[in-house]
Amino acid sequence: MMPSDLGTLFDDLLDRGTRTVVELSRPLDIAPAHGTRYDIAQLAALVRGAAGWLHAAGVGSGDRVAVVKENHWDYVLLACAVARLGAVPALLSDHLTPETTQVLLKRLDPALLVTTRTVLDHARDNETDLMGFARRTLVLDGAYPGTLDVETLRGHEPPPPVPRGADEPLVVNHTSGTTGTPKLVVHSTATLIHGLAGAESHRLPVVSSRRRDTVCSAIAYCHGRAIPWTASVLWLAPRKVVVIAEADPRDAEPVLRAHPPTTLEALPSTFVRWQPLAERADNPFRAVRLYISTFDAMHPPTVRAFLAATARRPLWVQVWGQTETGPMTFRFLTRRAVAERDSRHPTTRNLGRPAPGRTRLRVVDPRTFRQVPTGQPGLVLIRSPFRCLGYVGEPDRWAAKAAGRWWNTGDVGVRLRTGSYLLLDREVDRIPGQSCVELEDVLEDRVPEAVECVVLGTPGELPVPVVVTEDGTLDRVAWTRAVQDLPALADPVVLTWEQVPRTGTGKVRRMELRTVVRRGQDTFGSGRWT
Repeated sequence: MMPSDLGTLFDDLLDRGTRTVVELSRPLDIAPAHGTRYDIAQLAALVRGAAGWLHAAGVGSGDRVAVVKENHWDYVLLACAVARLGAVPALLSDHLTPETTQVLLKRLDPALLVTTRTVLDHARDNETDLMGFARRTLVLDGAYPGTLDVETLRGHEPPPPVPRGADEPLVVNHTSGTTGTPKLVVHSTATLIHGLAGAESHRLPVVSSRRRDTVCSAIAYCHGRAIPWTASVLWLAPRKVVVIAEADPRDAEPVLRAHPPTTLEALPSTFVRWQPLAERADNPFRAVRLYISTFDAMHPPTVRAFLAATARRPLWVQVWGQTETGPMTFRFLTRRAVAERDSRHPTTRNLGRPAPGRTRLRVVDPRTFRQVPTGQPGLVLIRSPFRCLGYVGEPDRWAAKAAGRWWNTGDVGVRLRTGSYLLLDREVDRIPGQSCVELEDVLEDRVPEAVECVVLGTPGELPVPVVVTEDGTLDRVAWTRAVQDLPALADPVVLTWEQVPRTGTGKVRRMELRTVVRRGQDTFGSGRWT
């Protein structure tokens, strides 16, 4: 068996006798008075209750409901409640600029916007009206002029769950938007629940949740990963699930110490911010047997630090995927795999092989779209049964990336003789003859002060390394030693973490960063497939 319906997921878990306990880093925004501990029965009741007040707010079958709020797991619970009504949840990050959120709401034309006063106030302060692009607006944290107050709607009984076809729209998530306005990606029950969640719901050796596990997640819960993660992990019924909504290590550390994880999945940017915790002798990761990363590139120093932090024999699963397709390749990293055996060029750009029997990859010439020989770089195309249905409001953008059953990822990579794939760059970010992400791997490994490095290429100029440090300073003598055998680079630009524009998943908004460091918007790549 596997999860079959998002709207009744928690009822189905209750019927199966799932006894998992969920611990939260803070109370849910849809239930602020409840506290931070839930069992499955309480979660099922919470989803049914939310379906009741959403129905009282006017949500019906076929409607779209946009959710924009602070990061927390109740994005997923709201998605379940909306789906139960036969409507389609559209989950948007509050890290988007108000102007971008307004554009996405215009494309969605939602029957209801579920949000908070903080989001609406921030939009108003930026002279942007979000309420004008939804028929009604419901606020979760108190009364707000011109909106519905959730407290006045609680207690309404929900109607019976509304069934939908497996291939009908189920959920809308947006892409990260590192190079511009995010796409609104539509998934169905067949692709998201039966496909992505179903694939993870089978109990596999080592990588699947075990009944004795304490499974911890610290991701962006509006993202396309959150729903299949929730469905598959709870279907496997570990002893405890820990949900951390805050990336700040000062907020996360008490939760990690109170509930030491045995498996941990986090955003790459969160792993980076938690790295100082991992390097302590009394770190809270001593019991971890399995780390999982997706969303973005992971660099060797961070992987090495976390693998060294645990007292067990750990495994790191690095996943290369996209919101549109789900996972494309997997690679298992061990302490030995990331040891400093090649101090000249340590890298984690080999992202492993496609999932056998489910996913196929092809590397093609970006001009002719003919397959290139093994070892030659090109655009990476994927063929997957889990590919999404399309983009809301942008059929031409979708058509430009869909090539029959193949999908243009917009990534540049190389197929190696071993059958694994080496990621070079996003097409829009590429530098001829080099790899920005590989340079970033090497720089982060060689510059101890660096929290993060980003390399930007501009035609007619040397590549610009942007070095993120804790205090915005850099030892220039040590830097000169670090780059002496690398391709020529411009002088580094040194910034703090807060000065770097980021998405809701912590990725660097490279186009905005180019403006911050005054390098303009010209790139070597075409940007046609972003």
